[in-house]
Amino acid sequence: MRRLAESRGFLWVTKYWFYVPIIGFLLLTAAVFFGYGERSYIAVHDNMDLFLAQFQMLKNTGTFWKHGVEAPFLGGVTRDDLPSEFSLYSLLYMLFPTYTAYVLGILGKILIGIFSFRLLAGELFPDRYLRYRPLVCMTGFAYGILWVFPAFGFAFASIPLCVCLLVKIYRRAGRRWYLWYLALFAYPLVSYFSYHGIFILGYLVIAAVWLSVRDRKPAWRLGAAVVVLGLGYMACEYRLFGQMLFGDEATIRASMVNPSLTASEIAREILAVWREGIFHADSVHAKVVLPVCAAYFLFRNGAYLWKRQPRRILHDPFNFVMLFILFNCVVYGLYGCGPVRSFVEALVPPLQGWQFNRTVFFNPFLWYAALFLALAALYDRGIWQMWTANVIVCLAVLAIILTPNRYNDLYATCHHRAYEHFHGAEVDELDYEQFYAQELFGEIREDIGYGGEWSAAYGLHPAVLEYNGIATLDGYLGFYPQTYKDDFRKIIAPALDRVEETRIYYDDWGARAYLYSGTDLSIVSPTKTVYATDRNIYIDTEAFRALGGKYIFSRIELANAGDVGLDLRGSYTAADGSMTIYVYQVRGGAEESMA
Repeated sequence: MRRLAESRGFLWVTKYWFYVPIIGFLLLTAAVFFGYGERSYIAVHDNMDLFLAQFQMLKNTGTFWKHGVEAPFLGGVTRDDLPSEFSLYSLLYMLFPTYTAYVLGILGKILIGIFSFRLLAGELFPDRYLRYRPLVCMTGFAYGILWVFPAFGFAFASIPLCVCLLVKIYRRAGRRWYLWYLALFAYPLVSYFSYHGIFILGYLVIAAVWLSVRDRKPAWRLGAAVVVLGLGYMACEYRLFGQMLFGDEATIRASMVNPSLTASEIAREILAVWREGIFHADSVHAKVVLPVCAAYFLFRNGAYLWKRQPRRILHDPFNFVMLFILFNCVVYGLYGCGPVRSFVEALVPPLQGWQFNRTVFFNPFLWYAALFLALAALYDRGIWQMWTANVIVCLAVLAIILTPNRYNDLYATCHHRAYEHFHGAEVDELDYEQFYAQELFGEIREDIGYGGEWSAAYGLHPAVLEYNGIATLDGYLGFYPQTYKDDFRKIIAPALDRVEETRIYYDDWGARAYLYSGTDLSIVSPTKTVYATDRNIYIDTEAFRALGGKYIFSRIELANAGDVGLDLRGSYTAADGSMTIYVYQVRGGAEESMA
């Protein structure tokens, strides 16, 4: 009996071994982030300086579900400009503390990626799925742990799920096939229209037309899927659609200017994004996935030509995926072509300022789908065993885990804490707790008797103030009224006049309405050390007062505070010395508050 039990245990391990690294990684990730807690190192760019602060702000003000209200930043933008409440990712922040919700989002993204990849493989290869299962789960695992844009991790990870639903609808799978339409309608709960949804709908229309021509009959089911999915996005992101379709106020999208690239620069952009991807959608494919796919591409298509079967090149699914990747890269490059952008904006005026180069956001899924197809095909042809294919996927997994890209919070936390252990000193970077400094700002609010007055940040992200319940005239948002951008520009005009690069950055984009330095290109960084060569502030205090501004929270002790009409209310240092804040009050400042 003992030998039988041992034999069964061995067989179970050999059959389901892939659960070991998957569960192990999930436990390790949870242990690191919950073990270190808010002393973990979390990516700041387009993350802690943007969405995390917005979610905390909605929680502070109780406006997750409210309508007709303003959010206390950028002078009071409408709640409708912020993330929808009908989103699984947003729901996490409604139910849990912000840091906990963020960690659960990372773990949830991994599970969604594995689950979605598994469902799609089961639908496409029902007769071979059991043979492929280890490879499917490990490839899905690799895709799920990609350190992509955190706020839209669910949207990235769930792309295979959407493809699976559409395939089922096209095939009219099962007796209760209509339930797949219901699932498709609910899919936007884990997606995002501006980043993925609009492209999915576009691709779906193209697929419906192509299949109608190929099959010589209308693809009615896919046509209905376009309508159902579109309605799902409208329902889940009704605030966004309301602003786009019924809002008559001009936004900063109308004044955004993108540089026009030369033909050679566009070609280099296409090659670079094909080879390396972009940081928002970093697929870490260059180290393992790209070489494998390139070798298989040459091998497989060379075999077709050798056997004088060139037509099979056009019908090979792997080639289709690789062509899709190239198409997305070409679109990304063409976004840098001014006439092409103008044509798109003239064709669809509501899309003015829309970044249609986000087609490249689908490439992470496509790269790992191509990897799976290549490895599975080589296995089917007996060129190697399944364990060899899984070794390659495991190498891809290790590359993802050990690559210190922008959003690899696990690597950053483990690396920085290891550095602290072995060197006896912390790194210069601020961890989550130090970045938001809740205890410090709680002390400041109490000491100055803060009552909701409009404020601004200098030398730190306005998101820090927003997170701590301080209303800001400055902020970071890609969609807000152009009139406010013009009004805020009056405040920072003295700084913009001194630095041409900063003027272009604000006038041609403007999503970061910050108090800029009049000397340095940037004085905002997530570090304990403040890197500023000039301790003067260049600001129109009268314009600041005209918008209701009263306080400026600065990480720099201003040398010319008195000259520009600012009085120091006090300086405050965090208990661990990681940050010092100087609070200045506008002389004769407004008493108006958000309250």
